[in-house]
Amino acid sequence: MRDFVKMMRQYASPYKGYLAGAVVLNIFSVVFNIFSFAVLVPLLNILFKVDTTTYEFIPWDSMHGWSGLKDTLMNNFYYYVSQYIVQHGPMNTLLLLGGVMIFFTALKTTCYFGANAVMVPISTGIVKDIRNRIYNKILDLPIGFFTEERKGDIIARISGDVSEVENSVVASISMLIKDPILIILYFAFLTFLSPEMMAFTIIFAPAFVWVMGVIGKQLKRNSLEAQTLWSDTMSQVDETLGGLRVVKAFNAEKKMSGRFNQITDNMRAKIARVSIRQATAHPVSEFLGTIMILVVLFVGGAMIIRGESFLGGKFMDASQFIFFMVVLYSVIEPIKELSRATYSIPKGLASMERINKVLEAQNPIKDPDNPLPLKDFQDSIGLHNVSFRYEDGRPVLKDISLEIPRGKMIAIVGESGAGKTTLVDLIPRFWDVSEGSITIDGKDIRSVAVKDLRSLMGNVNQDPILFNDSIFNNIAFGVEGATEEQVIAAAKIANAHDFIMEKEQGYQTNIGDRGSKLSGGQRQRLSIARAILKNPPILILDEATASLDTESERLVQDALDRLMSTRTTIAIAHRLSTIKNADEIIVMHEGRIVERGRHDELIALDGYYKKLNDMQAL
Repeated sequence: MRDFVKMMRQYASPYKGYLAGAVVLNIFSVVFNIFSFAVLVPLLNILFKVDTTTYEFIPWDSMHGWSGLKDTLMNNFYYYVSQYIVQHGPMNTLLLLGGVMIFFTALKTTCYFGANAVMVPISTGIVKDIRNRIYNKILDLPIGFFTEERKGDIIARISGDVSEVENSVVASISMLIKDPILIILYFAFLTFLSPEMMAFTIIFAPAFVWVMGVIGKQLKRNSLEAQTLWSDTMSQVDETLGGLRVVKAFNAEKKMSGRFNQITDNMRAKIARVSIRQATAHPVSEFLGTIMILVVLFVGGAMIIRGESFLGGKFMDASQFIFFMVVLYSVIEPIKELSRATYSIPKGLASMERINKVLEAQNPIKDPDNPLPLKDFQDSIGLHNVSFRYEDGRPVLKDISLEIPRGKMIAIVGESGAGKTTLVDLIPRFWDVSEGSITIDGKDIRSVAVKDLRSLMGNVNQDPILFNDSIFNNIAFGVEGATEEQVIAAAKIANAHDFIMEKEQGYQTNIGDRGSKLSGGQRQRLSIARAILKNPPILILDEATASLDTESERLVQDALDRLMSTRTTIAIAHRLSTIKNADEIIVMHEGRIVERGRHDELIALDGYYKKLNDMQAL
């Protein structure tokens, strides 16, 4: 339960007021329930005439001790009822007691409903807060985290795992608040009625706790394995949707179906084991509860038949014993509900454990305690003996030194795997350098706020990142308060305005998932329009025209030329023809700079760059 307490401390603290309200309403619910049961005793006495005692009023100030309080309360209650019978007759008394019972039952059910209603904002709020925390954590974590994690697994945690927490843990919060209150107050009242009978009752509590604890431990382990298999299922679906064209092209439907069937079959077996284990809990608690009732009934019945308790002395009469049994039976249900919560919670905690792996992941890209100001770009970007390796120790960049003056265009070329993309990813701090440093206007980028650093940069990637939204919102993405005139102006510079206006809804046209309703060239031009609207002083282009046809490339390159004309540009180039006019071309090979210079100078060197150029000329 330590994990559960930790979770509640984290997520339930904003709802303390609701929790307090639920506690108060549950207490009133028990009190009114006991009052409604108390009316049963005189009702039974009147109906079956089992009590022929003549009651005399006992002054309230004559009570002595706990037993004196109980005897005085019961005696005076019976006295008032007997007096009412004398004055108004048995039938009227029955009607009165019935009305009192209905009144207290109505109060009890009202409080019970109120307690459940108060729990709704708590349960829904906790689930919302967990989902929001996961999503915000995904936004906060560095790109490197997601190279190690499968996208389908992340989706499974924010969907399946949170749903499991909702169904298992959050749904049990009401029981964990209500049932202990009911059990404690009912047991206290039963002890008040007959301490001797309670001694026979509570011997079953350790058995309940032990049996439910054994079942709960097994459930948590099996549930954790089942949720891991659920992640595998979501990952398989994500991969299939992303690669559906390839699956169909290679006639691999049967292969993918077999793989998916294997995953779901394993998950079915694990879920079946969890369900069977869970199904045993209710019959076990039912069996133990029935044994408890029978033992108490046997012991109490034996003492009534004897006419005295086993310890000697007076024992309660039959109607009082029925009252005791009714209250005892009422406590069985909260005990069973509490046991259900104790074996249901481990299922949810297994999912919470998986969620916490995301929530507790550390982000190495952090702002310094006292960041230096960086509001504009004035001078140059400097890379000083930069080396980089991934967590597995694999080196990617080795001793890179480079100066990028303001207003210049620097192109980076080389074969796939040379480290080009990693190099430009270091500048906005998508990763941090392993050795050396990167500076902007002489300030180490690790000494400034990440938000300030990235606000100076715009990105246009080979695969444009667009969202399932309107064209207008995609262009205006990241620019607060962008006006229609500004968006249209950016689209015109990016050669996108004409094709946008051909759409039936113009700038309000929805472009589908990842821009699927647009061609590659159109998507890229929207991406450029977005960068134009942001108007950053530093522009990073990652093979922005590599996947386009000739016509689209011409339109996109024209838009890029306009975008680069007044900015410092770092361009990763696949087609060397697009960077012939660069101020400096950096040639990379196996993580190192092997050549640098202008196009004509590098051709004259007759080295690595010339080989790349000759291969493209062919």
